[in-house]
Amino acid sequence: MEIQLPEVPLLRIFSFLDVISLLQVSKVNKSWKKVAETESLWRNLCLKKWSFCNFTQLQGTQTWKNFFLHLTRQERQMALAEPQDFNVKVTKDKIGVIGAMAYLSGNGHTEDAQEKSILCTLSSKCILYAWDVQEGVVIWESPVQRTRLLNLATLPQMHLVFTVDMEGKIKMWNCWDKEDLATLSMPNPCFSLETCVTVEGSFLMVGSIKGEIYTLTVPELREVSKIKAFEYSVDFLNFSPDNKWLFACGSHQVTLPTVFLTEYLLNPAGNHVPATLSVPSSSCCTNSWAPRRPNRIIVMFRKGFVNATGFITFDITAERTEGNIVVTASQIASFRLPAHMEIPTWMGVSDGNTIAFESGPFLFLFSIRGLQIQQFEHHQRNIVCLWADSVHVLTAGMDDSLHMYMWEEGDRSPYLKSCFHLQYRDALGSAPNCYLSKAICDNRSIVYVVSKIRESSMLLMYSLKKNYGH
Repeated sequence: MEIQLPEVPLLRIFSFLDVISLLQVSKVNKSWKKVAETESLWRNLCLKKWSFCNFTQLQGTQTWKNFFLHLTRQERQMALAEPQDFNVKVTKDKIGVIGAMAYLSGNGHTEDAQEKSILCTLSSKCILYAWDVQEGVVIWESPVQRTRLLNLATLPQMHLVFTVDMEGKIKMWNCWDKEDLATLSMPNPCFSLETCVTVEGSFLMVGSIKGEIYTLTVPELREVSKIKAFEYSVDFLNFSPDNKWLFACGSHQVTLPTVFLTEYLLNPAGNHVPATLSVPSSSCCTNSWAPRRPNRIIVMFRKGFVNATGFITFDITAERTEGNIVVTASQIASFRLPAHMEIPTWMGVSDGNTIAFESGPFLFLFSIRGLQIQQFEHHQRNIVCLWADSVHVLTAGMDDSLHMYMWEEGDRSPYLKSCFHLQYRDALGSAPNCYLSKAICDNRSIVYVVSKIRESSMLLMYSLKKNYGH
């Protein structure tokens, strides 16, 4: 005799299952199938796996289950791709030296095979460009600005781009109107920009050279709050994947990294004590939040005059007592690299227990306690750029090549899987011979910026062929 469990407890049980298990239980009977296809289950799986996307709703009639399976299929196609599966487009015109760049199309994820990957870049020509990566062409460009554009941030959910120039002028663009949608002149020059989406709305955070962090509403650019974070410049702002925490830091040696509760920045009337991260010598180089454990942050630091490099892992918590909010940073682990290793510049993390970083021509994967897990040797010369999210790790080398890795689930923790190597040669068989480079990717494309000192940048835009994977 078949026993039917009520839907509510069954839904609760299914909420603990992984994707494969959820698909399996949906085959037991019609009742289980109905519960296993509940939208909230698949939405939670999406947010857990792609928390850095910060998407909250779907367009049209697409279900969360179909969305999850589609993105998983895209990732699988990228992981199995070979160099011949990509089209490559190269910029022909002189576009100046490319600075900051970011995807405008869904934070790097495309929702169907036909959607275009749109990338925004800043140019030394004081212009903001928007690129159709698949076609390799500029689809929009801003008027020439009066001063150099220093940084940009995108808000794909609203199809908006924000820029800041040397005069501290914030501008908001939608990349189809010629003029900006809104302008705000800050009282002091600014460099760092970050966007976030919360239940209270969308916001832009701006860090100034005087140590202030401004919170602005979007799209009005109305000031919500201004807090004094440091005595020196706020050079880095970085939200946790769930937008609950904001990491702030400066390059000045006495500026200790600090974590703020986003809730306080939006409603600063209450008493809030941020968490100061204890980093040796106050020398924070870079940081990365763990996409799969959004309250965990890993900081890379340098110590002393010998440039010894190390990593410190913190878990961030907030305690509320009698109207006060105290944010605490608990150190979980730390280690220093051996003296013989070349100094790394970039890093990426996945589950919060492993760290990927470059050293010379090598890519390493270490545990947060200093145990070497993997070493890769796919570049002939030093790695000059490493870009990572919760899915990809992309490296670019001085040998004018790119290599793609992807996080894979292991028995205990994720590891890196080597996927493919891209080496560009022009019609004469020559490489671009870069001096400076950077790279970024989504599930359908890779953009590689090659720059020579005092010369115009060249964009190499790789995209998977339309018939690939079908």
